[in-house]
Amino acid sequence: MSGDLVFLATGDVAAHRPDMASMFAHVAPILRAGDITFGQLETCVSDRGERSVHAKLAMRCDPALAGAARAAGYDVMSAAGNHCLDWGRAALSDTLEHMAGAGIALCGAGPTLAAAREPAILEAGGVKVAVLAVSSILPEGYWAEHDRPGCAPMRAFTHYEQIEHDQPGTPARILTTPHPGDLARLCQDIRAAKAKADVVALSIHWGIHLVPIEIAQYQRAVAEAAVAAGCDVILGHHPHILKAIEFFGGKPVVYSMGNFAIEQPQAWDPGITRSASFKQLMALNPHFDLATAYVLPSETRHSFILKLVIRDKAIAEVRFIPCRIGDDSAPRPLALGDPKFGAVVDYLRKITEGLDVATDYEIDGGEVVARPRA
Repeated sequence: MSGDLVFLATGDVAAHRPDMASMFAHVAPILRAGDITFGQLETCVSDRGERSVHAKLAMRCDPALAGAARAAGYDVMSAAGNHCLDWGRAALSDTLEHMAGAGIALCGAGPTLAAAREPAILEAGGVKVAVLAVSSILPEGYWAEHDRPGCAPMRAFTHYEQIEHDQPGTPARILTTPHPGDLARLCQDIRAAKAKADVVALSIHWGIHLVPIEIAQYQRAVAEAAVAAGCDVILGHHPHILKAIEFFGGKPVVYSMGNFAIEQPQAWDPGITRSASFKQLMALNPHFDLATAYVLPSETRHSFILKLVIRDKAIAEVRFIPCRIGDDSAPRPLALGDPKFGAVVDYLRKITEGLDVATDYEIDGGEVVARPRA
């Protein structure tokens, strides 16, 4: 519609191949059509550094990714996540430099906590959009301090409560709560960003990876506080699998946008599937297939490009374009009528129902509209 601003967003991006552009070949025309396009940068962009002892899967890609991502249409990306310091401070510094050099605004990580907390503010069509980024998935030492590089933290605490107190050894209830200091700073940053921009988007690396449907308790608590502080949309990622879209006070919370343009684990470490940490990962989901090139569970092939229509300086529509990730790990948009299009929509409906969330998904041409159920 005339006067509408289109903000696009995707899940994880991390390419490790000779031809970086091939990762985005099928989706670049769509991404470039957005007035502002966001993605989650799930890797260091550097050819330097020393592998962190805390990295279970150390991810580092050639600096050429920066230019390829910009050419594909990305304007802004988050570097807040559990891979930002996989190759140490030098690689994080390179990541900030390479992405800025390519013309991509990076947020959520920096040489200090103050820098990591700064929003990226972009303007298009007379509308200012601020993007903040934080991470709840934090290996030891990956969060920034006042004098230490890293990413902006939104930590959470985990507690275990015995359900049947007279039955020793029975499973416990898992309770998670937000770190009060991190949450207070996040709300402060949202309010400050709202004073500078018309729309505030919050990117959060959070949640329970590879487990369908389930979200952690702290996620709703953070979402509710963020929306109350003035956040207009939450862009979630990390689980590598789609999760439900929920609305708080009319504001969309996308719990996970899933995988997007990201390599399989063995592309980064050929021996990773034999490691103890990977075997623990496989225990979370029974659908891994080590006999194929695409080893991750089949559900991780479901993906989408989120499309937020901004009208009169507010989010008026929440849409998405269903995508399918191929054997080559590259995403492909799906056309209406393709059975895979329906499979993505059915999956979203199934997991949303499983979470008991009152969101409806309505097919509209080649897109899907998400809206709160009346």
